[in-house]
Amino acid sequence: MSAFILQYGCTIQCPHGGTAQVINTNMRVKVGGNFALLATDTYLISGCPFQVPIPAGTKPQPCVTIQWLNEAQRVKVGGKPVLLQTSTGICKSVEGIPQGSALVTGVQTKVQGS
Repeated sequence: MSAFILQYGCTIQCPHGGTAQVINTNMRVKVGGNFALLATDTYLISGCPFQVPIPAGTKPQPCVTIQWLNEAQRVKVGGKPVLLQTSTGICKSVEGIPQGSALVTGVQTKVQGS
């Protein structure tokens, strides 16, 4: 099944409201006017306020990075799969603990992939 390809400039947030900054490695292929995002790009989250309860109060446990699943199987840039609107981004803490799924908005609606 095809879905729209994620592009640089779409908004990616953790489930707690932190914003992802993309270190985009694709400088070859554009979709909807911006470079396509790759599953292998680096996604750093800032501004996540998430905390977990502990016996003495709370402990900051912010989302800091995203690991992507279900990337495109057929569309690749330089041998690396692009991300689709149906891809799942797992937000993780600095300790690598999954904290929920990334929220993506502002996706281009011209180019699809699978």
